[in-house]
Amino acid sequence: MNLFSQLLAISSIFMLLALILYIIFGQISVRKLRNNPETKDALGIEFISGWDVINAAQALSIPRAWSRKLSHSPLSSLYANSEILHKHTTRFDRLLAALFYWLFTLSGLSMITLVIFDGIGLFG
Repeated sequence: MNLFSQLLAISSIFMLLALILYIIFGQISVRKLRNNPETKDALGIEFISGWDVINAAQALSIPRAWSRKLSHSPLSSLYANSEILHKHTTRFDRLLAALFYWLFTLSGLSMITLVIFDGIGLFG
């Protein structure tokens, strides 16, 4: 097994773990937010089913300064409102969101990077 295969396998395992956390975060936290009238419309636009889970995780995971910039942009309706979500979530919800979101993002980016590096011949 060469280095590329080993790194891709590790990244795939992290992605599998992220997808399990996606289901858990959606069932525990986002379901609670969908049922709350104050947060129901603060989850952003849902392009496909389940996209609001990613929107909520992003809003709870990225730094608040970035969230404020997103809320003042012309495309602010695409993103979840982090101020409202922070008010209506527990510390556990925010930890679960951060764990899911960053594991999902970093494993996806590492897979893309590995494929690009393999395509340009870095792994020989």
